[in-house]
Amino acid sequence: MITVSLCMIVKNEEQILQRCLDSLAGLMDEIIIVDTGSTDATKEIAAKYTDKVYDFVWIDDFSAARNFAFSKAGMEYIYSADADEMLDEKNRAAFLQLKQTLLPEIEIVQMYYANQLSHGTIYNFDKELRPKLFKRNRTFWWQGAVHEQVAITPVIYDSEIEICHMPQNSHKDRDLAAFERLTRAGEILDKRLHNIYAKELFISGEEKDFLAARAFFQASCTDSMRGDEELKEAACVAARAARLAGDVADFFKYAMKVVACDGCAEICCELGEYYRQIEDYDEAVVWFYNAAYETECILSVRSGREIPLKGLADCYRALGNAEQVAEYERLLQEHKA
Repeated sequence: MITVSLCMIVKNEEQILQRCLDSLAGLMDEIIIVDTGSTDATKEIAAKYTDKVYDFVWIDDFSAARNFAFSKAGMEYIYSADADEMLDEKNRAAFLQLKQTLLPEIEIVQMYYANQLSHGTIYNFDKELRPKLFKRNRTFWWQGAVHEQVAITPVIYDSEIEICHMPQNSHKDRDLAAFERLTRAGEILDKRLHNIYAKELFISGEEKDFLAARAFFQASCTDSMRGDEELKEAACVAARAARLAGDVADFFKYAMKVVACDGCAEICCELGEYYRQIEDYDEAVVWFYNAAYETECILSVRSGREIPLKGLADCYRALGNAEQVAEYERLLQEHKA
């Protein structure tokens, strides 16, 4: 059976930390909790489960805090968890079975992160695989009978374990503030973070967040180092920010960049909303219909169904077409169900 170190970073989690740790009780061979500045009873609760509670001065860097936690681990594998996660009995049993049967060559185990759509997270799927269990010391070996090379790609196992994600509230204000701070400081966001920033804006961002992000994503649209996907998502954000700012010329400049690249549901919704606001309802219908039925979403699943269906119902209501209003409201309710 493998041994596992639980590594967590926490701050002011007194309301949910016990729920998380109780759900992991008996599965972990070592518990390491790194506190980044709690002012409530988080550390006292943690101390009931382990004597390995460490302080880490927060430096606006989650990776630094997690690396510090990992550096304290001493078991064969490291399980990384957040306080708003829990395992139910079925998945506790699956985790225990995994410990008993995991092959030694496995270096990363992925588990399903579930319950995503219930809490306003930045993700578009209710569950998705995430790396959660990591071999602490990697084993490197040579491969190839000739032109040999060291294997550097980790051996990954996709398990069926589901982790229930139960946050008390959305972290979007914290996350978007961090992105704004990084970009204003001139930090270069890699492709993954660029995508997450754009997603978080479209899924949970407010007007002020789009306006704060406007300059960064405008610059991304002219960055020759960005790929086509990044340019498309950047133009979507820039177009939304321009529309919110009332800059019509800029709005169409960035919207047409996306249309020229085969479009997407997000930009169709933006065009639909623009025409709805100027009361050109017939034109708005065209774009909302395209969002719902002719294009794919790239940042928020709501842009491909919920938002355009509501837009169609609103436009047909303004046009006095009760039959179409009833139809799109029916479709909207079916989608929500």
